[in-house]
Amino acid sequence: MFQFFFRYPSPVFTKGRFVLLSSWPAWLLPVLIIVSAGGLALLVRWRMREAAPPMRSLRAWAVWGTQSAFVALLLLLLWQPAMTVAALSSQQNIIAVVVDNSRSMAIADSGGKTREAAALTALQDGVLSGLQKRFQTRIYKLGSGVSRVDALNGIAPTENATHIGDGLKQLATETSDLPIGAVLLLTDGGQNTAGMGDSGIGLDALQALRNRRLPVHTVGFGSLENAHDLELENVSVAASAIANARLAATISFTQHGYAGQKAMLTIRDGEKTLAGREVTLGVNGAVQTESVFFSAGAAGAKSLQFGIGPIADEENLKNNVMARPVLVSDAKRRILYIEGEPRWEFKFIRRAEEDDPTVQLVSMLRTSENKIYRQGISGPGELAGGFPVRPEDLFGYAGIIVGSVDADYFTPLQQELLREYVDRRGGGVLFLGGRSSLSDGGWGASSMNELLPTFLPTGRNNFHRNPTTVELTAEGRDSPITRLLDDPTKNAERWKKLAYLADYQDAGSPKPGATELAQMNVGRHKLPLLITQSYGHGRTAIMATGGTWRWQMSEAVGDPAHNLFWQQLLRWLVADSPGPVTASIPARVLMDEGRVQLAAQVRDRQFQPAGEAHVTAHIVGPEGTNAVVDLAPSQDTPGSYQAEWTAEKPGAYLAEVTAESAGKQPQELGRDVVTFQREDGVAENFHTEQNQTLLKQLASQTGGRYWEPSELKDLPQDISYSEAGISVRGTKELWSMPIVFLLLLGLPIAEWLLRRKWGVV
Repeated sequence: MFQFFFRYPSPVFTKGRFVLLSSWPAWLLPVLIIVSAGGLALLVRWRMREAAPPMRSLRAWAVWGTQSAFVALLLLLLWQPAMTVAALSSQQNIIAVVVDNSRSMAIADSGGKTREAAALTALQDGVLSGLQKRFQTRIYKLGSGVSRVDALNGIAPTENATHIGDGLKQLATETSDLPIGAVLLLTDGGQNTAGMGDSGIGLDALQALRNRRLPVHTVGFGSLENAHDLELENVSVAASAIANARLAATISFTQHGYAGQKAMLTIRDGEKTLAGREVTLGVNGAVQTESVFFSAGAAGAKSLQFGIGPIADEENLKNNVMARPVLVSDAKRRILYIEGEPRWEFKFIRRAEEDDPTVQLVSMLRTSENKIYRQGISGPGELAGGFPVRPEDLFGYAGIIVGSVDADYFTPLQQELLREYVDRRGGGVLFLGGRSSLSDGGWGASSMNELLPTFLPTGRNNFHRNPTTVELTAEGRDSPITRLLDDPTKNAERWKKLAYLADYQDAGSPKPGATELAQMNVGRHKLPLLITQSYGHGRTAIMATGGTWRWQMSEAVGDPAHNLFWQQLLRWLVADSPGPVTASIPARVLMDEGRVQLAAQVRDRQFQPAGEAHVTAHIVGPEGTNAVVDLAPSQDTPGSYQAEWTAEKPGAYLAEVTAESAGKQPQELGRDVVTFQREDGVAENFHTEQNQTLLKQLASQTGGRYWEPSELKDLPQDISYSEAGISVRGTKELWSMPIVFLLLLGLPIAEWLLRRKWGVV
């Protein structure tokens, strides 16, 4: 229809440049149009006064508009308007026909016809023959890359991945010496490559296409929305954990066709189910996020399976499960607990940790002014001189608990060391309430005030030996620290029923960025009980009471609330405390590719960057994979080392990174372990609906067009308008367009009909 009125196809106007062929000056045309319009305005105004009956203002301007448009069109035709547009030379250019060869193209949409069959049928129904009449053609299949095939029968949807960006970049590079005029891409738009740019295919690929002015015309196949499907979007869970620790997994998913129904979220370790939770499905198409708590279990490298459903009549069951590697360690974390006075809280915290094999409390209890009672020490020399004064002595602990101790007990050097412990070393410090702690211990006026997650109240006498009950905040309901029961609602009710605390302390108001997990009910007021915050590389927390021991003494025999809470709190305190060597990788799951960037941060005993270390990674994996890789020091970041390695086979991998000091007698600085896994073909099971947004963006940003399969009859003609390959710029005169003649006839007729209707002919 467009070409019927405008004579030329739409690319002539979208890709061409408007010109005036007349030798008359171009500036004269708008001048004459303005002058003519002004003269007609004066004429119409005069006729308004003389007309019988008088013409209304709006009607007069309508007449003026039609007359002015008619005169402007005549003047424009006198200047000979035209479009200049580049077109590919016939039979001198190649059209690259690229067909998606991945497994998602084997999906049968409505009618039972697979996407691959629909794409091949579209080419065989005149598109390919129409292209071959004007150009040479080359057929390629697309998966993780592109490869040329002799005919369409060489294409079958068997590839495990779709890397559109990589494939187009490869095509642009390998055909740099060929006159490729355009690319025709038939696909469902499934894309399995990470790190996409604004176009959705990667900036490198986009730039390679733009450098050659190579337009990509995309043809989309597949339904835009699955009618009945439940699909995982993402799973977020800690990469490492302490043995038997309580972990929280954040699971995001979408669904279509099951709003309001129930579905089961599950976490499995092999054949063993670790946790399950029933959820109510929300709005169709919306991303829904739920948390599931589970026990990390025994030590080891694990590949956990996170699943949802299935539900009856689901179209795709393969997108209901995701795997995530988790490294569980049983290495003991040593926590230094300094207490300023004998009290029940000290005794019951130690008892709670006796049942935790992964945390060891090393305590120093001040029994008198100059006497310290030590427990849990590794030897007679540990803490013999009191609180450490050297970084190498203090930084060996993964966490610190400060009980009822005055700030002045610490020397200025020890205060700075405590701050460095959190900021530089990345350790965790927990401050307990007590008659000599927080504001009552002068902490608000000390240099360590910035470590605290609250603004302490002024003055003293903020510690009260009065009973108070507790309750969780909204943040506390979902925190693994305060999770006594898995169900958030039941957990909140359980906290309200805990025995009252024996005492409480006003800890002030939380600082910006701090998180308040629990509150105390003091009369009509609520005071913060448990507050956490991140500080530097570490974390700090306040537990504003010394009376949680009543949870153990007053609850029923065997009630786990007290011990469970303290074990979870102290595991949180030390879980992220790094060792001298910290290994990392950008992604724990490699989709359809094996390249992995290993990185390690190496520090000495004082946790200063170790710039001259020998760092190696011992990697083991599936089918006997065994490799040793040297990590090279970074030129920009002291103490940072990195290496690139390729996991050739799918499966789970474990890399142990070891650092040794330089010199004739090297000593081990430390070691760390990371796990990752390569999965091939899994990504093809997710987001199987047509990615129309990506295909439209790709076409738009390369100068091509997105086509529906039903529109392809015009493609062989429209694809020729391109500046790639061997092209010639031609001129298309516009005076002979049917729309011009229709306007020349229609404008006077429209004016006459309006005048006749208004009775002013």
